[in-house]
Amino acid sequence: MASTSSEHTVRLAARAALEKKAAGLVVLDLQGISGVADFFLVCSAQSSTQIDTVADAIQVALKAAGVRARHREGTAKSGWLLLDYGDVVVHVFADATREFYALERLWGDAPVLSVEGS
Repeated sequence: MASTSSEHTVRLAARAALEKKAAGLVVLDLQGISGVADFFLVCSAQSSTQIDTVADAIQVALKAAGVRARHREGTAKSGWLLLDYGDVVVHVFADATREFYALERLWGDAPVLSVEGS
């Protein structure tokens, strides 16, 4: 049942990110493709302040649901902040950094999970 709880976790994270106006939010379903995680949530923010705001909102929402980040890496100023929840990994990017790393292209064979109305 790990995938059910990880899907619930990624949907909560997506909702929190969208509430803080994260742009271009995509959830890549890596189940059966990668041993790294079940889901990657990838989104963009327009400033370093917004990167922090989105990441903080995700952490608060998931902590309220009893899910704590294992690791937080990167900084808003670097243009990439990563939140590791084990089966769910959240990437909050500045637009230029997201373009450079192109995670959606790298994991192009992964299905996209619809989070509309999550």
